Amino acid sequence: MNTLEQVRQRAVDIWKDAGLMDETVEVTAAPLTVEQAIGKPEGQDFPIQKGKEKLMEARFKGAKGQAFTDTYGNYQGTLADIARLDLTAPKASAVFVATLNAVMRSMDRAECTIHCKDAGPAECSSRIAAHIRERHGAPKIGMAGFQPAMIKALSGEFTMRVLDLDPDNIGQVRHGALIEGGNATADVLRWADLLLVTGTTLANGTIDIFLTEKPVIFYGTTIAGAAALMGWERFCPCSM
Repeated sequence: MNTLEQVRQRAVDIWKDAGLMDETVEVTAAPLTVEQAIGKPEGQDFPIQKGKEKLMEARFKGAKGQAFTDTYGNYQGTLADIARLDLTAPKASAVFVATLNAVMRSMDRAECTIHCKDAGPAECSSRIAAHIRERHGAPKIGMAGFQPAMIKALSGEFTMRVLDLDPDNIGQVRHGALIEGGNATADVLRWADLLLVTGTTLANGTIDIFLTEKPVIFYGTTIAGAAALMGWERFCPCSM
């Protein structure tokens, strides 16, 4: 059973214990516009601004949960329907992850499930270096996912390597760091002392690669519910 399926099994057990599976519950996920998702942050190179990703939002009993994905669309169904989705389908996995975040938020079992906006990404990134120094010292950082504000904040203080799957980024030096492609993943995992990994890896099915013996910090709202369920370290101080 892969990690995403393990997360779903734990979530479904909680939903069943709470009696939610037998209710007729409507869960809706819809891709947000750039401004709805992140407002107007400093810089213009976030993946969502370039049309590479969309932020899907699920609403459940007044609570909201989100997930970044490059495969998106509307969905409506009960939690029982969500529990039966084929998570090998990219859209279905994004729907599940957004829904998980909304339900966990509604049950007060997860927080900060809504992406920060405007100055939020820069403020978040201004705190990440101190967070890493406090908890992990001065590690070599292997970062998975292109988060420009974080790269800018970290590259001047730490030795780091950055992995990304966007061919427009691979081979480029962005904010002081060379962006490497997926073929460098194994080498980066061996080299790094600490992994800083986008929560989007949960929705796109690549998270298992990064769950090694190395310490991991996940960042972003996508992994809010799963991090709470699985006890993973997560950094996302400016989300709502």
